[in-house]
Amino acid sequence: MPNMQKIKTTRLRFGGILAALVLLAGLVGCNGGGTTSGQSLPVQSVAGTNPGSKGTTLPPTAINSYTALPLPDEMRAMWVSFLEWDSAEIATEPALHSYAATLFSNCKQLGINTVIVAVRGFADAFYQSEVYPWSHLITGTQGQPPGFDPLAILVEEAHSHSLRIEAMVNPYRARHGMYKDVPLAENNPASLHPQWTREVNGTLWFNPALPEVTQLIVQGVREIAANYNVDGIQFDDYFYPGGIDESFDAEEYAAAGGGKSLADWRRENISGMVRQAYTAIKAANPTASFGISPAGNNQNNRDASYADVNLWMSTPGYVDYIMPQLYWGFNYQSTAGSTAAAFANKCTEWAGLPRTESVRLYAGLAAYAVQEGDGSAGDQSEWASGHILADMVAHLRSTDGFSGFALFRYAYLYNGSEAAGKELAALQAVLP
Repeated sequence: MPNMQKIKTTRLRFGGILAALVLLAGLVGCNGGGTTSGQSLPVQSVAGTNPGSKGTTLPPTAINSYTALPLPDEMRAMWVSFLEWDSAEIATEPALHSYAATLFSNCKQLGINTVIVAVRGFADAFYQSEVYPWSHLITGTQGQPPGFDPLAILVEEAHSHSLRIEAMVNPYRARHGMYKDVPLAENNPASLHPQWTREVNGTLWFNPALPEVTQLIVQGVREIAANYNVDGIQFDDYFYPGGIDESFDAEEYAAAGGGKSLADWRRENISGMVRQAYTAIKAANPTASFGISPAGNNQNNRDASYADVNLWMSTPGYVDYIMPQLYWGFNYQSTAGSTAAAFANKCTEWAGLPRTESVRLYAGLAAYAVQEGDGSAGDQSEWASGHILADMVAHLRSTDGFSGFALFRYAYLYNGSEAAGKELAALQAVLP
């Protein structure tokens, strides 16, 4: 989203054992049925002691009997970020039901078929979790039970409006800098294991180099897929924090780098986590999809976030789809006069990347830039045209390789402004 990681053999052995355990548990486990209640399954540890809670174990990986709604022929999605939850009155069950009913009704009327809702923007949960504490965005206090299950309500409301629902997770961000003054709960993994974290520019990150962090993330997505009737899980674009130097994970690299370059080693850390997350989700619910929404600048993905998106797109077993955030207009140009990031050029770039048949390609579109612009050094009047998002949808439909889009984000289109109203009308005219 817009701007607001032992020994080598030990590491490899850990990853292989964890993946095998996850697969085995998924094959032999048996859940009586997919549930939207968010109730924990009977306690029976598979991966060992839960790294997020002292002395507790996770429920087993069980195959959720819910058959997820499949990825549509054309993805028409709306992102609902943690910022929506931050600004909404959702502290009670009736209030969240009402808010979600309005939100999903608006999406359905627009022609949206999928809602991608934030359920873990940092190391706290918008659902009942054995790994992460309750989110402060519900009650105002991290770790305080709200007395109801928000994700269960969101699943119920989305499906009642005939919408697919995907749970969006930020894998490595432990605490956003904007919430630096919000106390972490005692059972927050970052509280229990501060040595797993690094602070960068006010934001707290989990270190992707640590196998324990990979296990934490994998367990987190596994329990969502096992315990909730979500149709998919999506990772946001935060992996390694941008701008870090060698000191960020120097100790781990010295122990486990194995002669690889630092950049290659970091990319392997991220890709190993992604592959294990994919395996865990499929073990818990084979019908649920798994996608990632990386930054639109793929060089930054590779060299700053150490996210090897090219590998994930071209090799089965990592993702079901990639949704790059193409947040520039048709007329975008840099201060140096380059138009390489202009929307049509970015579409051509991404559509031209090697992609295995099982992976779909979608585009994230910048609803937040309506009226405000995309930071271009050139003419930005297109963002006030009242139809730029509809024009982008039309362009995607005419570009081989793309199978849909997602709009970032709901609040920017339903803020009551004249500009947003015009964009909604133009979108509704081109969406089924």
